[in-house]
Amino acid sequence: MWNKIKIFLEMIKFEHTVFALPFAYMGALLGSMMVNGHLPSWGQIGWVTLAMVGARTAAMSLNRVIDKAIDARNPRTRNRAIPAGLISSAEVILFIAVSFALLFWASSQLNSLCVKLLPIAVFFLVFYSYTKRFTWLCHIILGLTIALAPLGGWVAVTGRIDWTSMIFYLTVACWTAGFDVIYACQDIEYDRSAGLHSIPARFGIAKALLISRGLHVLTAIGFATLYMITDLSWVFFAGLIIAYVILYYEHHLVKPHDLSKLNTAFFTMNGILSMLVFAFTLFDMVVH
Repeated sequence: MWNKIKIFLEMIKFEHTVFALPFAYMGALLGSMMVNGHLPSWGQIGWVTLAMVGARTAAMSLNRVIDKAIDARNPRTRNRAIPAGLISSAEVILFIAVSFALLFWASSQLNSLCVKLLPIAVFFLVFYSYTKRFTWLCHIILGLTIALAPLGGWVAVTGRIDWTSMIFYLTVACWTAGFDVIYACQDIEYDRSAGLHSIPARFGIAKALLISRGLHVLTAIGFATLYMITDLSWVFFAGLIIAYVILYYEHHLVKPHDLSKLNTAFFTMNGILSMLVFAFTLFDMVVH
């Protein structure tokens, strides 16, 4: 049993939760401070955490089941758990059901708007896995899906959506889409041969990296806007400067003719960035 759990956690890349979870916490922090005038309770943070784990586990598991035939033909992904026969689709579907149950349960403990928005969240979680089959805008759809984390954190503690939360949502969407474009560069040859859609497959690696940079410029503008319209201080601004340096370095690592450092740019840099922005947000609120 433990071996199955280990295989499952590896299959869904559980450690990649670090990309979205800090932004979910940041959404909860900002929303609670701006709307309620105080930090969120530990109970709210706990339910947000469970909802995030459920949502991400369901999304990644769905992606692995839906893409199992594609993964089996792609040299880079043919050793994933389902194509390799390490775990069955039926077992993964069971995990999906449990994950969605966890998401629904956690949401029901927060507020009514969280429950009302669940169908939209579930739609995005399912729909994204199909988008690569028909549009190179799949990276944008992924961004809009992952960015439900900070928006969900905000709604969880405030019970409402406003312009500030939407700016945060779109900022994280651009950040996610930008690094997903970089990640997709390694599959350009297979995507083209298999008739799959992506920005690198449509425009080539050089133009794809330029598009990724453009998305991350929008990310930088979004975070700067967030700083200006909230009560965040110079502490958060200092964190932003470091985050901008990380984004710049991420793009410095990946070049059209050299993708050897792609994993460092994708995994290490983006994991550091999300945790850093959250940490400076938390420190800002504790100090002020």
